[in-house]
Amino acid sequence: MLGDARPWGLWVRGSGDLRYACLRSVSIVGTRAATAYGSSVCTEMTATLAGQGWTGISGGAVGSDGCAHRGAVRADGVTIAVLACGVDRDYPQGHHGLFRAIHVKGATVSEWPPGRMPTRPGFLVRNRVIAALSRGTVVVEAALRSGALSTAGHARDQNRPLMAVPGPVTSALSAGCHEIIRDWGGVCVTGARDVMEVLSFPGDEPLGRARGPVLPRDELDPVMRQVLEAVPARVGRGPARIAVAAGVGFDTVMRCLGALAAAGFVERCDRGWRMRRGPAGHDHTSGSQLP
Repeated sequence: MLGDARPWGLWVRGSGDLRYACLRSVSIVGTRAATAYGSSVCTEMTATLAGQGWTGISGGAVGSDGCAHRGAVRADGVTIAVLACGVDRDYPQGHHGLFRAIHVKGATVSEWPPGRMPTRPGFLVRNRVIAALSRGTVVVEAALRSGALSTAGHARDQNRPLMAVPGPVTSALSAGCHEIIRDWGGVCVTGARDVMEVLSFPGDEPLGRARGPVLPRDELDPVMRQVLEAVPARVGRGPARIAVAAGVGFDTVMRCLGALAAAGFVERCDRGWRMRRGPAGHDHTSGSQLP
């Protein structure tokens, strides 16, 4: 996706699994000087997305970035912060507590080694990573010279869906969003429902209904069903044990677990894999009850 511009590697800090967190994810960015309107829209949007199992990715900065991360954290969801410094640095320092909260279920990520201090060019450089990690990008609030337009430009160049939230025509902090919609071909979105509709997987249930598995269980192929049957409902099980229980190879079980995670059937936990639980605490599928 990034070609020659891809990082040599990424440092990750936190409990989240970056690979699986990004399977259903959206980048949510905007201005550092967020208005009350932009902050409210951003927080509500990310909280709703997190409640539906989407990972929110942003840049960890003040303003819209901070609102995006807080919305996901408050909804007990997963969020990823892509930093312009080493993951051992808290920048801005005022986000020390926020980064600790992100680490509980998500992660902070950087292409810069630990100890690296942030630089002005570093913030623009990391924007390509923010766009690349997600399925699409939403710009909530941005002036015409906002750094958020850099992330939007990378999303466009990477052929990822690009969205923007409209604002008052009198607000300079929404002028960049209006340009994305008018001149860049961005989709106008006003909330999480619109975002999920743009980024939905084939077979997703109509929005507005309680979310179950993305794909009906009986539409899974036989091998996928075997693997799903071997995943416990509550206590995690490692992939090697799942492979033995399902009677398939380790590579096959890893491929199936990734697809099942993307479809909303299973999730990672401390002891391996388990059935993903719905927002009301109900299992999406019956599954094995054995640990």
